[in-house]
Amino acid sequence: MTGPHAHRQQMSNSSSITQFLLLPFTDTRELQLLHFWLFLGIYLAALLGNGLIITTIAWDQHLHTPMYFFLLNLALLDLGSITTTLPSSMASFLRDTSTILYTGCVAQLVFYSFCASAEYFLLTIMSYDRYVAICKPLHYGTLLGSGACVHMTAAAWATGFLSALLHTANTFSLPLCKGNALGQFFCEIPQILKLSCSHSYLRELRLLLVSACLFSMCFIFVVLSYVQIFRAVLRIPSEQGRHKAFSTCLPHLAVVSLFLSTVMFAYLKPPSMASPSLDLVVSVLYSVVPPAVNPLIYSMRNQELKDALWKLIS
Repeated sequence: MTGPHAHRQQMSNSSSITQFLLLPFTDTRELQLLHFWLFLGIYLAALLGNGLIITTIAWDQHLHTPMYFFLLNLALLDLGSITTTLPSSMASFLRDTSTILYTGCVAQLVFYSFCASAEYFLLTIMSYDRYVAICKPLHYGTLLGSGACVHMTAAAWATGFLSALLHTANTFSLPLCKGNALGQFFCEIPQILKLSCSHSYLRELRLLLVSACLFSMCFIFVVLSYVQIFRAVLRIPSEQGRHKAFSTCLPHLAVVSLFLSTVMFAYLKPPSMASPSLDLVVSVLYSVVPPAVNPLIYSMRNQELKDALWKLIS
């Protein structure tokens, strides 16, 4: 990757940085325009899919249940996540420049971190919803009443926002003296930490470690929930009953697997596999693909949602 990305601006400290250089997908003008149309198509698909899910669930009274309430919030976070990264990238393709203002980078980091963190917490809550629905169906209305759903969702949003604020404030409080070039097509914490030359970055690493422990606890909770769900499903005598019970969990399991597998590959892949081109592809996989694909995953095997969507359209 050459061209604008090769002429990296070296800065003495973070106070003199007014903009960051992002990693361009290509320096060829024709390919930049091709990437613009590709990203525009993905973005419009994400807007349409998530917008239809939000509208359908809000419009149809039959879908005013805990599962669809959580799904509506997931669609909102997916819209926020993809809107934080793609429009700025599409604008850079049209302008033929891969720069972002310092304030724009801060805003992008806050909103993307918030959406990603809140979505992970929400997916954890959704696994609890499926656990209660299948393992404790008689207590479903008690354990997941409207008040409990609102409180759990508000906790996911609030925790995600607090986590994003803490990480962003901590990251941008570090002196940045290794230039202003980020090895990514949008602003994210690991890339900014690479620009720091201060030992105070250990403070942010400690905060990241605490977050990693919290995310690991959520992951363990999801795994344990599905262990109990599979046990309960296998005890159902009829094959039709087992299929129906499992089909309500399959979309959530697919979304969680897509979310975790792409993020884990991005951050846990061996150093020998590291390369700018691979990093760009992987970053698209975990930041762009899930928000665009999640509506399709949830609507494909959900006849109730498809029927409501068809009534809304017709």
